[in-house]
Amino acid sequence: MSKEQGSPRKKTAARAYSSPARDQQADETRTRIVAAARKLFLEHGFDGTTMDAVAREAGVATPTVYAAFRSKRGLVAELLNRARMGPSYTELVKAAHAETDPEAKVLATAAIAREVFDAERSVMDILRGAGVVSPEFGDEDRERNRYTGQKRLVDYLVETGRLRPELDAGTARDVLYAMTSRDFYRQLVVVRGWPSTKYQTWLAETLVEALMTP
Repeated sequence: MSKEQGSPRKKTAARAYSSPARDQQADETRTRIVAAARKLFLEHGFDGTTMDAVAREAGVATPTVYAAFRSKRGLVAELLNRARMGPSYTELVKAAHAETDPEAKVLATAAIAREVFDAERSVMDILRGAGVVSPEFGDEDRERNRYTGQKRLVDYLVETGRLRPELDAGTARDVLYAMTSRDFYRQLVVVRGWPSTKYQTWLAETLVEALMTP
């Protein structure tokens, strides 16, 4: 075999080998940018932080920040997403999926909701002067996925005979989706000042009452 014939395979192998390294480097860069944005938002607020400042803090070029996140709102969206889907959230979801008792699954849903909304609030609290920013922006896909994912719990209640007989599965999903929305959390925890532990207890008890047979 000639050198010319063998060289394409070498190039392909090199590309395949280097791709994971490039992906890791890109992830590390994104993480560094997000950490820089969080630090600057905390120190200067949303309005007082610029994309140029984030780039300087992260040690990258400004176009790199724009390419990764497009805007400050994109940076906030990433901060929120990373806060929501942290290790505690992952462990709660894993435990909920492993649970076989229907009521325990419902109680776990309340715990997951509290974890997500507490995490969101921790990010929003650092955004001084960010009245135009709310957890809802850029969130249509997540909300759609939340509604889709809740089918699993409702189907389990149906399979185990624990769904209230006056409810069909579609209505039960709508009730579950509405009650685990951030609107209830915001009104009770943010506006009325409930501890989030009290919110979780209320939500768990209310979901059991609304969805399950005695």
